[in-house]
Parts: sequence; structure tokens; C-alpha cells
Amino acid sequence: MEKHLENLPKLAQDAHKENKKYFANLRKRTPRDLDYVMQDLHDKEFAKTDCLECGNCCKTTSPIFTDKDTERISKHLKMKVFDFKNQYLERDQDDFMVLKTAPCSFFDDKDNTCFIYDVRPKACSEYPHTNRRKFIQITDLTIANTAICPATYNIVEALKKHYPFEPNKKIKRS
Repeated sequence: MEKHLENLPKLAQDAHKENKKYFANLRKRTPRDLDYVMQDLHDKEFAKTDCLECGNCCKTTSPIFTDKDTERISKHLKMKVFDFKNQYLERDQDDFMVLKTAPCSFFDDKDNTCFIYDVRPKACSEYPHTNRRKFIQITDLTIANTAICPATYNIVEALKKHYPFEPNKKIKRS
């Protein structure tokens, strides 16, 4: 896994331009069954992928913390929301609440587990968002996640095989 994680940013960068064109074309003619196909590709990939072997998302990025997340986690940690936010969170350039540090403050790098897993932020529980409804709305996020999450990279590659795209040809609808 370590070797694959080392190569992932380069693989994602090499595929970035192709993925941008691919998703732009897919947006123009979005297949009706795209969400179902994505759910299936997501399920197949995560049937063989163990996030505990990787943990790269927790090591390198921060989820967005909603007010509900901060209230739930603060309560779990027996902290006041104000104190939790002051200790762990900051506003990013897009005005979202995110962690002050990476890796995640709640990440145990010995076994890639999460200290607050049962009350983790919604963004964590839904990551990498490849099984989300209206998937076509988050293709830019998905492209960014291919550099972080090996499963996302694999899902995008599988999607490109499912709906092949060649310039000047229409996307085949399933």
C-alpha cells in the first residue's frame, strides 16, 4: 500500500487533464443511470479495499465540520463547542470550518483508526463521496480525491471503462 500511495499523486496528475475532459463530456450527456453505476463501482471497489490499510485521507486532508458535527463531537469529548472549535478548528479560505492540523487530530497512525469514529464528521463518513446521489455535481471534488484516495482513483478508472469516451463520439448510455 505504501508504494501505491507514493505513486498515487503522480498517477492522478497524469490522468488529471484526461479526467477533466472526460467529466466535462459526461456532464454534457449525463447517463440516466450514472448514480446507480457509481454506487455499483463504489461497492465493488470497497468490497476489496480496506481503508485501515491506507488512512491517507486522514493523514493529508481535513473534512469540513458542520455545526451538527461540532456539537456531536464536542458532546462526545465532554467539551464545550466553543472550546472544541478553538482547540481543533479554523476557518479556511472558503469560510468552512476545518482542522487546524494534518494529520487529523483524532487519527491514530499506529493502526489508522479514528478516536471519534462513532461520532466522526459527516464528510468523513461519506468520504470519498463516490456513491453520492447526483454524483455529476461533484466531479471536480472526485478528480481532486483521486490524488488522495486509491479507491477513488480506481473507481474513476472503472467509470471510464464503463462509459468509454473518445473525442468526437457520443458517450454510450447503458
